[in-house]
Amino acid sequence: MTLNERVAIIRENIARESQPWGKPPKIIAVTKYSQPEEILPLVDCGITDIGENRVQAIREKLPFINEKFSIHLIGRLQTNKVKYIIKDVCLIHSLDSISLAQEIDRQAQKHAIRMPVLLQVNIAREMQKGGVMEEELMPFLRDCAKLPGLEVKGLMAIMPLGAERETLFSLFTRMRGLFDQCAQEAIDGVSMEELSMGMSQDYDLAARAGATMIRVGSALFR
Repeated sequence: MTLNERVAIIRENIARESQPWGKPPKIIAVTKYSQPEEILPLVDCGITDIGENRVQAIREKLPFINEKFSIHLIGRLQTNKVKYIIKDVCLIHSLDSISLAQEIDRQAQKHAIRMPVLLQVNIAREMQKGGVMEEELMPFLRDCAKLPGLEVKGLMAIMPLGAERETLFSLFTRMRGLFDQCAQEAIDGVSMEELSMGMSQDYDLAARAGATMIRVGSALFR
């Protein structure tokens, strides 16, 4: 199966599942295991948003992909690495601590920009994963909204591997509920436009639950 065919299948699936929401989620191609020569053909498939987990990988691939793609930082970000990507990524998906928020704010103001970010929620309460707990989200959201170098655009979640599909859909639905709750608060500095959730094994459920972005890697690069 070609890359074009795999993209077509994903688009068909998310269009079907997201019908009640009126718009299918954007595809973020996860390229952490892919080299530039594998990434570049995505453009011909109409995909120009890619997600990378590591700052070093972004720095290495940047000269080859910078003008063709919008780069999303989707992995955990250390505060001492923010300065290396602040000008090169379009969205940080994994903001999960006030110390990280403050460093992103500091670097963004240094470069006279507002950095779009998503707040990561540990919706399944997995101790090995990043993200704030559900009950911590609203205070964290309010704290981040006060930082002038941040533009809070929404939420992100990573679901537990190997969970039953019924469990996953329940978690996705809870995330959509949190997203809507945050939007209803109408906090200054918070736009709540994006809900990033769902990966190759469960993106259809995420689309059904109301994701606006899905992050797929192995479903594209097999």
